[in-house]
Amino acid sequence: MSTTPLPTSIQTAPLLGQWVRLLDDGHFQIRSGKVELGQGISAALLKVACQELGLRPDQTSLLAGHTAHSPDEGYTAGSFSVEVGVSALRHACVQMRRVFAQQASAHLSVLPCALTLTDGVFSADATAQRVSYHDLAQSFDYAATRLDLPLTDEADPGHVQAAADEAFVRVDLWDKFTGPGFVHDIVRPQMLHARVLRGPHAEARAHQPDLAALRALDGVTQLVCQGEFMALLGPDEAALLRAHEKACALVKWVLPELPAFQEIEPLLTSLPAHTQQVVNEGQALVSTQRLTQRYSKPYIAHASIGLACAVAEPSRTASGQDGLTVWTHSQGVFKLREQMATALGVAVDTLDVVHSPGAGCYGHNGADDVALDAAFLAQQLQVPVRVQWTRQDELCVSPVGSASLVELSAGLDAQGRITDWQAQTWSHSHLNRPGWSSGINLLAAWALQPDVPRPEQKDVTLPTGGGLRNIIPYYDLPALQVTQHFVPHGPVRVSALRSLGAYANTFAIESFMDELAAMAQVDPLEFRLRHAKDDRASHVLRTTAEAARWAQRGQGGEGQGLGLAFGRYKNRAGYCAVAVQVAVDESIRVQQVWCTVDAGRVVHRDGLLNQIEGGVMQAISWTLKEAVTWGPEGITSSHWDAYPILNFDAVPEIHITLVDDPAQPSLGAGEVAAGPVGAAIANAVVHALGVRPRHLPMTPDRLLQVIHAQA
Repeated sequence: MSTTPLPTSIQTAPLLGQWVRLLDDGHFQIRSGKVELGQGISAALLKVACQELGLRPDQTSLLAGHTAHSPDEGYTAGSFSVEVGVSALRHACVQMRRVFAQQASAHLSVLPCALTLTDGVFSADATAQRVSYHDLAQSFDYAATRLDLPLTDEADPGHVQAAADEAFVRVDLWDKFTGPGFVHDIVRPQMLHARVLRGPHAEARAHQPDLAALRALDGVTQLVCQGEFMALLGPDEAALLRAHEKACALVKWVLPELPAFQEIEPLLTSLPAHTQQVVNEGQALVSTQRLTQRYSKPYIAHASIGLACAVAEPSRTASGQDGLTVWTHSQGVFKLREQMATALGVAVDTLDVVHSPGAGCYGHNGADDVALDAAFLAQQLQVPVRVQWTRQDELCVSPVGSASLVELSAGLDAQGRITDWQAQTWSHSHLNRPGWSSGINLLAAWALQPDVPRPEQKDVTLPTGGGLRNIIPYYDLPALQVTQHFVPHGPVRVSALRSLGAYANTFAIESFMDELAAMAQVDPLEFRLRHAKDDRASHVLRTTAEAARWAQRGQGGEGQGLGLAFGRYKNRAGYCAVAVQVAVDESIRVQQVWCTVDAGRVVHRDGLLNQIEGGVMQAISWTLKEAVTWGPEGITSSHWDAYPILNFDAVPEIHITLVDDPAQPSLGAGEVAAGPVGAAIANAVVHALGVRPRHLPMTPDRLLQVIHAQA
């Protein structure tokens, strides 16, 4: 009997029919709670299903993120799509194959090991008979088969034939390339377009708006006002956009009292915080040298090129009740449904929330907020409503990634080994997704009922951590202390952004490792290898160093530099080592990136490569350019000129090596690159210029300040 622990998702969705359905047309509908966010999970899920069930890709379809049909797998986040979603589906399909093999064995009067499974058909050479999944399903209720009971290997067919790896491509791309691939493209009969009036900050409130003037704007056929919620609606989106621009000029906003804009270090250390020591282990050795430094990252926006959008339509439930269908690019449709039901005052089962792709989803952006905007308006007017946000909405009122400050201190002995390590962090919550904490975290809910309970501000504890994610170095250390200063409130609305606290913490740790190596007068690669925690960490470091010709990097200087960094995401997911080559003159330009990732068993190679490439480019943008700013008038980084992102002409050459080990479990890898890339850039700048940037982003002005300060 199998002793492998059941995947978490199987424990919450234990019936086979929740994962696979046999359709009347002979196809197989594969179901998942993990949705396509551009990470390529659709191809990985279908590949696993076909491999385990002996199918061709054209025999399958994928239904994911649909509250009426999909298993509830929580959020699609945290690099868990493969590690959790694929492992659960694989388990379900293995169990399905074994159950049907038992049925086929009895039907064909042969042992299971004598069966061959090809294209969804069981056959036996001894009898030349064939029987399909669909044939066998007529004789028993396969959908009620429980998946949380282990089966023996004896029920497996002798041979399972599935399509080659190259046959599995992302099923979402064709529609995205040719037209109706995004939630923005959904059109319903008699649909109205809507724009919600919001100010330059999530807490901004309209001051005595002239409703008559708003109603009179050309292009506006409906003005919906309730509480502090205001929305313009009309059938022509272009006319509505012009009306919205005029409306923004008519409304005056009252803003909350914001602290003056300042650098992250003085800001976070001046705000009220809850302090606790979260790690205190080991015994410090005798040190001969000590180093203490601080590093910081700013608030970072999602800055999606595509804008948040949702469509909602009145519908009827199976029991005949009035309901709503909502199409959204949320990462957590089940939790969103619960929160929207509370905000709208309706039963959860009257809402059907359906995932539809949006552009650039990197965590908790405006997708959930805009879904409630659309749902409320469709409920009020009883017509289909499409809501799309503006660029200002995206950059001013959607949640952003929390700022972080990290202080590190460590000693070295006479042999250049670390004797002890102390870390302190200052940061806000990194996870305010709807449904994760108490209260409601949806903008429209706050506007409709200003006294609605807000979420309790809290952080995720170790070992995974939120602001603490990756604060524990993945190195052998004799003694470790970690102190957290949790800052509940700050000047902007914060929530989940790709890698949570791991980006700042790994940036700090890997910058500090280079500084310790310099103090020990040891090569940065050798210094890391001395302290490496396991062979897999050493392997990705050595592989990256060899690819980047680390041994030939020389003394640096004159504006050319090569830097190295390493991280294991969450200290339990994928391993990643990065080397970066930079050229520095008036600004920093990343020329080449070498990256080695060990994510255990690789399920879908192309998807994994795309994830890592995207993570590398996003981390370069964060490191060199991005920061949210504010002032008395609200968020001032409200447009692309004030919030620049990496341009296409600045994309470097990227060289990725994947370590594929089928004997190891698949590990999350979508967020492994962020921290190592940021630190590798900083370390490359030191190699190029001899000065170290410790506070992000590394803009030309900041770099000049560092040069003057360290001159």
